Amino acid sequence: MIDIENLSKEFGSRTLWRDVNVTINRGEMLALVGPSGSGKSTLLNCLGLLDRPSAGAIRYEGKDITRFGRREIRQFRRDTLGYLFQHYALIENATVNENLEVVAKPRRSLRSKASTAIDEALDRVGLAGRGKEKIYHLSGGEQQRVALARLLFLRPALVLADEPTGALDDANTTMVVDVLREMSKAGCAVVIATHDVEVRDRCDAVFAVHDS
Repeated sequence: MIDIENLSKEFGSRTLWRDVNVTINRGEMLALVGPSGSGKSTLLNCLGLLDRPSAGAIRYEGKDITRFGRREIRQFRRDTLGYLFQHYALIENATVNENLEVVAKPRRSLRSKASTAIDEALDRVGLAGRGKEKIYHLSGGEQQRVALARLLFLRPALVLADEPTGALDDANTTMVVDVLREMSKAGCAVVIATHDVEVRDRCDAVFAVHDS
């Protein structure tokens, strides 16, 4: 599904990592591990086309996505990617439902069944009946559950998660990993940058960025 080939990233005279070669298969969870500053988040950003590598290629189903133009990048992010961040990336003054509805607007396939799909996603993460609550009324763990529900609603082919459990307790950490595992079993590829040993050990494969 995704082939990272001889990827390198430089910042001025500093080489963050070089000659990274990784294959991520559909239905697989891959953990990116390494010390702070090793470039895990930067590698995720390159996969999400938020940053460009200095050399090498990232091929998604055979296409080198690092060569995409702006329009292709927008389409790739809209139709293929899902993100899960440590700080949730939610609209705080909007409701739970509104945070899910906003991601349906660019995708015609989601609009007609949005209400039912949102209810199902919120039920799966333990937030059934709370769609009208404002985000800023929720705890950090509950906000991360909303972000998870957003992923379940979107059903992306590729999920990029940057330290998604870094600020969570054990129960919410387990919820995050369980949902990501369900998505991978359904055919999604999941890439997680993490320091969490529990998260790492539940992944199918591990790539140590500092060893690249």
